[in-house]
Amino acid sequence: MDDTRNTAEDRRDDEIVETAARAAHVAAEIAEEHPADIAAALDEEEPEVASAVLASLPREKQIEILDLPDFDLSGDLIEALPDDEAIRLLSELSADRAADLFRWMEEPARSHLFSRLPPATQAELNRLLSWPEHTAGSLMTTEFVSVPSSWTIGDTLRHIRAIERTRETIYAIYVLDPATHKLLQAVTLRRLIIGEPQQPILSAAPAHDPITVDPLMDREDVARLISKYDLLAVPVIDANEQVLGIVTVDDMIDAIIEEGTEDAQKFGGMEALDEPYMEIGFLAMLKKRAGWLSILFLGEMLTASAMQHFEDELERAIVLTLFIPLIMSSGGNSGSQATSLIIRALALHEIKLGDWWRVALRELPSGFVLGAILGTLGMTRITIWQLAGFHDYGEHWVLVAATVGSALVAIVTFGSLIGSMLPFVLRRAGFDPASASAPFVATFIDVTGLVIYFSVALAILHGTLL
Repeated sequence: MDDTRNTAEDRRDDEIVETAARAAHVAAEIAEEHPADIAAALDEEEPEVASAVLASLPREKQIEILDLPDFDLSGDLIEALPDDEAIRLLSELSADRAADLFRWMEEPARSHLFSRLPPATQAELNRLLSWPEHTAGSLMTTEFVSVPSSWTIGDTLRHIRAIERTRETIYAIYVLDPATHKLLQAVTLRRLIIGEPQQPILSAAPAHDPITVDPLMDREDVARLISKYDLLAVPVIDANEQVLGIVTVDDMIDAIIEEGTEDAQKFGGMEALDEPYMEIGFLAMLKKRAGWLSILFLGEMLTASAMQHFEDELERAIVLTLFIPLIMSSGGNSGSQATSLIIRALALHEIKLGDWWRVALRELPSGFVLGAILGTLGMTRITIWQLAGFHDYGEHWVLVAATVGSALVAIVTFGSLIGSMLPFVLRRAGFDPASASAPFVATFIDVTGLVIYFSVALAILHGTLL
């Protein structure tokens, strides 16, 4: 028994030595790198090694690294550190970043660390955590510079120099009413610097009212506002027009990347991942993918039902089966194209729900022309193969070619129309239009496409092959 215990202890000692040696090696290599490069290097290491490297760095650099939103190991490192060290770092992080870390932490570490924070920090984080995810309130930071309207430019500059280190970023100074603390103006640093020190702070303010957002505004709308007015930060105000915080452009860039990632994953026919691909668990990955995949599979089963319905026609005109993949893929592709275009246009507010009829009037002729192009290609292919002797489509090959060409016109037109209308239907029903993913649209049009194909075949080939 003693020998076994000694062996286990020796193994643990060896692991500790190896971790320390690896941490020392990594720390020596990256000590002079940019914080973003250090974060990327730490993401490649085991949490034990990464936490040891982080602990060896100067405090200021530790804060810079943990403040990076794309540092995947930040939450794990905070939990791996001794409590006192973790509390110190969380207290010094920017408020919005600390709030993000607590959103991602799991119990019991979350409650344990939160309870040990200073009361003022707890209150600030509770305010940020109370806002729904993906809103301006959840993205904002409470570290901004505000001054009363009675100050001069010189007063404001001295104030900025005194508090600069306690603020995450200073893009603008928010001028408040001394009595009500309502937001009066936002003065950029550029206008402040070129102003005369003895002049009132409001003399450096622009002529227009400040651009503001509501704390419940969706992050996509905030991003559009920042882009439209070319802002570096936008203040978040409450019903009393008092500043709750600011949303900065760097936070919005991260939010836009996250939003784009979610939409891209939904386009693929699955639920959006809430963790990086290499970190999400096996069962969680299955859960995200299996549901939609099962729904798509059940939808494709309707394709088999449609083919069974036309089983007699298939037996009499087996040549029609040769073109089923061509017909199905063309309709699905046209629908997927239209869906992707409309989802993006809706997201960018290029079109509104009320524009559905205008979109339909554009997609109908577009789908018809696209279908005619594909139909012509299909008929040309059949003609060349028949005349060149590559394949014999039978004595009624001209009618077969006409069937394929006509069906392609009808199916591509239908696919373009349905694909463009589905995002409007989902938006009206309160769902994310991105849920109208390409696989979903393709599956729907596969089924209807078969019905259209065989209906056209019955009309053209009636009395000959059918």
